[in-house]
Amino acid sequence: MKRIVSISLGASINDYEIQSTYLDQEFHIKRIGTNNDHEKVISLMHKWDNEADAIGLGGIYYPPDLMYQEGLINKLMQSFSSSDQRIQKIIDEIKQLNTPVYTGYALMNVSHEWAIRHIQFELKDYFTNARVLFLSGLINYRMAKVLFDFTENITCADPILAHGLPKFLNSFNDLELYSSGVHKILNLVNSKKIVSFAEPITSYYNHLIKKAVKNSFVVVIPDVHFYDYANLFSQGDLEGKIVISSNIYDERLEFLKTTGAEVIIDTTPLVLDRPIGINALEALLITALKKKTKKLTDEDLLEIILLRGRIPKPRIIYPGGSPIRKNRFAFVIHPLSQENFKLEKTIKPFSNIPGMLDLIEKGVAYAPPWIYSKVSGIQSPQGVECEGWLITLGGTPKQMMTHTPEFTYKRLLQAAKMAKKLGAQIMGLGAFTKVVGDAGLTVAKKAELPITTGNSYSASGALWAAADAARRMGLLEIGEDKKIKGKAMVFGATGAIGSVCCRLLAMAFEEVTLCGRNPIKLVSLKESIEKETPEATIHITVNPDNQLYEMDVIVTATSGMGKKILDITKVKPGCIITDVARPLDLPPSEVAKRPDVLVIESGEILLPGDNVQLKNIGLPEKVAYACLAETIVLALEGKFETFTIGRDIEWEKVKEIYKLGIKHGMNLAAISGVNGVFTDEDIQKVKQLALKARGQ
Repeated sequence: MKRIVSISLGASINDYEIQSTYLDQEFHIKRIGTNNDHEKVISLMHKWDNEADAIGLGGIYYPPDLMYQEGLINKLMQSFSSSDQRIQKIIDEIKQLNTPVYTGYALMNVSHEWAIRHIQFELKDYFTNARVLFLSGLINYRMAKVLFDFTENITCADPILAHGLPKFLNSFNDLELYSSGVHKILNLVNSKKIVSFAEPITSYYNHLIKKAVKNSFVVVIPDVHFYDYANLFSQGDLEGKIVISSNIYDERLEFLKTTGAEVIIDTTPLVLDRPIGINALEALLITALKKKTKKLTDEDLLEIILLRGRIPKPRIIYPGGSPIRKNRFAFVIHPLSQENFKLEKTIKPFSNIPGMLDLIEKGVAYAPPWIYSKVSGIQSPQGVECEGWLITLGGTPKQMMTHTPEFTYKRLLQAAKMAKKLGAQIMGLGAFTKVVGDAGLTVAKKAELPITTGNSYSASGALWAAADAARRMGLLEIGEDKKIKGKAMVFGATGAIGSVCCRLLAMAFEEVTLCGRNPIKLVSLKESIEKETPEATIHITVNPDNQLYEMDVIVTATSGMGKKILDITKVKPGCIITDVARPLDLPPSEVAKRPDVLVIESGEILLPGDNVQLKNIGLPEKVAYACLAETIVLALEGKFETFTIGRDIEWEKVKEIYKLGIKHGMNLAAISGVNGVFTDEDIQKVKQLALKARGQ
């Protein structure tokens, strides 16, 4: 039986003694804590020299040039100068020993990288654009370097905790500069001594740390002097956070649970039945592999992972019991007209001044994007949650049309950069921003995160709402072939959403009329639909007025920018008009002319989750436009890729996003029109007026 003795500067209360088998070899592992007694460490090393097969040395497994300095809150570590001298003495004593001594430093670096890359791959973009706070970037430098491959949102608290300076390192580049030698220079600053006697300053620094935690998704707590860092937090301070550390044995796990940590990642491989110190684990691995070297190399660990197959996946612990994941999105909105400006408290008092709204509309169009609202509480029945941000541009559709597409592209790319900094993993384009120029192609090409216009789900939602409205109206019959015995017409048939609506309606209705301004495009679309759905009866027209009275369902999907699209007075009583255009093709004044016609604003989806928080966007609570819902569905699915862009919508993506929406608990919202939500009584009233107008 081989004997491993782990001698640690840590607390003796965590001592253990176990026997186990690894790689078909028997091991006896013993931990001896010295409660920060450096002389006792030296004494124990000599005692076990030649008695143990390997010695692990805990608490000092960082080389002198990477050794963490004195902390300032809650007495983080001892004075650097004295600690450095005492540790150097231990290192000098190691040279006198015959038994190999392992600090765990090599394994720590390799296991940190292995854990992060494995989780990023297995859980698909888990750390992409995540806001990560390192309590010590210096100790966890290699982990920070690996995470930098996936996110630029890295913050390190070293200046505060090590030097008493009210400053964070706000990027990996800052950390590189700091670790190159700046930290040694800062050790000469006496501010740490001042802070240790100044309670108000210490409290202020605690406030800065907790604020940084609140703004982060991931918090990395060093293994060395774990509790000196962890004790910065009390109950609930880490609520909803992902906490990464090493050697998370039961006591540490219970502590982290009290702080509210939602996910706990232990980067130290669980090789045995219980966690052991990384220094002991390094000694165990090298001894088991019968290596003559005193250092575990990357190649050694690779051999264990790939050939031996004995190192398991990094431990991911969910204190709540069930796996949970929270993904992030951003979505771009903008005012649809001057009426939106009147809703702002700061602008409302000036709205009656002649010409003021025109001036405001022109000026705000030049403003950089800003955050309109945080969105939270969205929860899929699959156990995935997501949160996001509504980012607004100042330009109305009128202003966007006044300027070149590049004018809007520039602001959308600014929004994408903001979204990435916030931590979003995908961004959706809403309203007119998905129409401008090449409909998202340029933005998707230049943005630093995936882009979607939401048009696939808008098309799906349009027909979803129309079908539900038809069912509730009860005026249409369904044949044995499950096709609706009726006629449908699509305005804007050759557009992005309109063309897909045509394809969907052709599968559901006996006859479909395609309406547009370009006859060549209409003929091409007709041929394409007839090839896909041979049994469909497809008509085309550039002058639909004479056929309006025959239509049972009409979908308007134009970009008419407020121009009159159809004469509602010519529509058949009981007709269902689904208006998916933004701005709406049919303003309230037009809708009011026909109380016997049901005009619905389609594309509205009820978001899953009991506590969805979403600032008013002109819809009922928990309800989102389908283009926004598409972005949310992709976030819930973890499908962080450019999904719907350009003017041509792929039929397969329409079906895919619909199925993904159902999977994640999306439902059609209560049907609403220009005056709000339609109740069953409202729909029956429209039906009765329609029957009366038909003389039935």
